[in-house]
Amino acid sequence: MTYDCIVVGGGHNGLVCAAYLAQGGRRVLVLERSEQVGGAAVTNEIAPGYRASTASYLVSLLLPEIERDLDLRRHGYAVLPRSPSSFTPLPGGGPGHYLMLGPDAAFNREQIGRFSERDAEAYPRYEAWLTRVAETLEPVLESLAPDLLPLPPGIRRYAWRDRLANLGRALRLRRALRRLGADLPAALELLMGPARPILDRWFESEALKATLATDSIIGAAAAPSSPGTGYVLLHHVMGTAGGARGVWGYVRGGMGALTAAMRAAAESAGVEVRTRAEVAGIRVAGARVQGVRLRDGTQIDARCVISNATPQRTFVELLGADTLPAAFRAAVERIDYGSASMKINLAVSELPDFRCCPGHDSPGPQHRGTIHISPSVDYIEAAYADSLLGRPSREPVIELTIPSALDPTLAPPGHHIVQMFVQYAPYRLRDQDWDALGGAFAQRCIDAVDAYAPNFRASVLHREVLTPLDLERRFGLTGGNIFHGAMPLHQLFGFRPVPGWSDHRTPVAGLYLCGAGAHPGGGVSGAPGRNAARVVLSDWR
Repeated sequence: MTYDCIVVGGGHNGLVCAAYLAQGGRRVLVLERSEQVGGAAVTNEIAPGYRASTASYLVSLLLPEIERDLDLRRHGYAVLPRSPSSFTPLPGGGPGHYLMLGPDAAFNREQIGRFSERDAEAYPRYEAWLTRVAETLEPVLESLAPDLLPLPPGIRRYAWRDRLANLGRALRLRRALRRLGADLPAALELLMGPARPILDRWFESEALKATLATDSIIGAAAAPSSPGTGYVLLHHVMGTAGGARGVWGYVRGGMGALTAAMRAAAESAGVEVRTRAEVAGIRVAGARVQGVRLRDGTQIDARCVISNATPQRTFVELLGADTLPAAFRAAVERIDYGSASMKINLAVSELPDFRCCPGHDSPGPQHRGTIHISPSVDYIEAAYADSLLGRPSREPVIELTIPSALDPTLAPPGHHIVQMFVQYAPYRLRDQDWDALGGAFAQRCIDAVDAYAPNFRASVLHREVLTPLDLERRFGLTGGNIFHGAMPLHQLFGFRPVPGWSDHRTPVAGLYLCGAGAHPGGGVSGAPGRNAARVVLSDWR
């Protein structure tokens, strides 16, 4: 049987792409190597009765157009907004020595004012500035990126219609930047520079700066003082799927409920989904894609193949060595997958009882949002410095969430699920091995939380540890990078995945890229999948 389109990988972008292609009248097959679809956005039992969002754990960036077009709510998708959205306990203090933030402006002013009246007045202006930048750039980020640099023909030959389309995208970007007006210089610094001087310019309170700085480094092998972290900061305040801009929410039933809804939407549009179907190669003849070859030797024909795998997996592992032009292959091999993230999922017998905000009999405001174990920007910088030496942070940066505080279906009565996203855990260790070190580092992270909540260590019943190597093996994330490639400026916009090929096409006719390694990058947004489908349908016409 010949399909119109084969999507390699049933992660969220692959499912979104498949659904749009089917809605456009194409015969689509999704091939997923695992037992379930979802990629890194899945829900699994870590022990009988305890279900955790195994890798990805919050939602905000999902495009509202995708939610609407795929009618995800009808298929079971529901978001649990969090208020407060963050809780930062501070060391060395008694009750009240913490900072909470949320969607309520008056609450934020009261909380920040306990540390700095100046910061309490500045924070609404800071949020308004980020909102103006985000709302101006989001339409550009959610569509195809323009190639802004003239490229020699050896890298990319454009058809005349593609040249016109690229010119139109460049003009839209120029108009968007002009609309920023007086905000433009600061916005350019945000897009290209480090986050730390920006936060230092706005605020004086260390508690507030440390809370905000975590958004600039999550998933990145970088410190707040590193160039490019300003964009990561902006990236994490985009999106409104959590209930308000920059407020991240839990998916009821875990992240797997979102991708289950995407699968249901795709299948209702006519998509065929096969699990336990690992693609071992992409078949090409005469510089045109022919289909795929599965691990068991099965060959499936298709007029086009759309890969939701990382660029490394797609172009190096699934294609023959001589299939791609030398310049393109060299550019692919230069892609930076630097990562320093680890995920730990825990089943616990009770909620953490924080010294600075006591209470654990029932969920309180301190348990609902993201709990930041990173009391100062210098703490984050020191944790990053350890990773530069090829070792896990001696004092790790931890984002801790307790989704069962809002969704009791995830754990038995009175018990809870705790999820820890940890930095810095460098993919390449010096004189150490993650398979041997993972358990000890996970215990270090548990102890770091226990320093703030002394009942935490004893409450742990079961744990699931995903080191960077585990993230690579289990989810196909090259280098353990959750974004399918790092997100500094030279790997964004028209440079993602490589310069000259940001429009989801590849040098192989009929082969496209729809994963987070394509523009606009990582996070559960669905934008790469949606954009790729639009390109495929355009080429089809």
